Amino acid sequence: MADPQPDPPHPVVDLGGDVLEPLRARYADWLGLDVEQVVDDREEQPDRIRAMQLISRMERDRPPSWHAALRLAASAAALVCLDERVRTDPEWHDAVAAYAGGHIRKVTRRGRGAPWQATAELPGITLQDGHTEVRALLPGLVAELDKRVAKLQVGGTDAPVDDPPDTDPADGTLQVWVPPEPVMTLGKTMAQVGHAGMIAAALLAGDDPAALERWRTDGCPVDARRAGPDLWGRLSGRLADPAVAWGEDRLLAVRDAGFTEIAPGTMTVIARAPH
Repeated sequence: MADPQPDPPHPVVDLGGDVLEPLRARYADWLGLDVEQVVDDREEQPDRIRAMQLISRMERDRPPSWHAALRLAASAAALVCLDERVRTDPEWHDAVAAYAGGHIRKVTRRGRGAPWQATAELPGITLQDGHTEVRALLPGLVAELDKRVAKLQVGGTDAPVDDPPDTDPADGTLQVWVPPEPVMTLGKTMAQVGHAGMIAAALLAGDDPAALERWRTDGCPVDARRAGPDLWGRLSGRLADPAVAWGEDRLLAVRDAGFTEIAPGTMTVIARAPH
């Protein structure tokens, strides 16, 4: 009788490899643009602008945790792009592919009560951490935004900064740092860390799909904190050469197009992807 054969290794699923490739290819070029080039590059025809809507639940008597909202925004943005429906459902595949092929704009809105509940019917992913809830919707054309989303306000998405976690991030976590200056509203910062989650997924899809699969299987965990000036200076110095920073330390950065709150080309997030 033949010896039993060992189970085959768990296959590495092609999560986001195809749809996120344009974002991966564009990443280093975007970091290298000067301010004038950022302004020129960001222009799009109004009827072609696509965005991912992030909705923060902000009940009057229950403000979200600042740190938890950032963690959830980055995780949810990545999970939408890595959802198995991107591979199996034409609606999800086409939406994410079209979005990743252009500017990855994100808009943070606030919802409460019945309007918040109404958006649960739309395709997307909702995450919760304690009393903090964030919903990331399948990206689409802004000109065709669902009325249930369009009625939610973009303003008023700020919240007090609470204490950061008192423990170090676990292995397999995307570490995210936001700068000490400029200080952004919570809603703006959620959009920026959402970009970081997507970029991490795109870069891992090309260079380390096994690490990407582990991260996705764990729910794309994120640790998000505001960096002090010294730490931010050290991290941003490493990003002088984005390819080296990624290759040696798994560091990546987000630069903003400058539509709201901050100047074009501002570095808004530095993150370290998991191995």
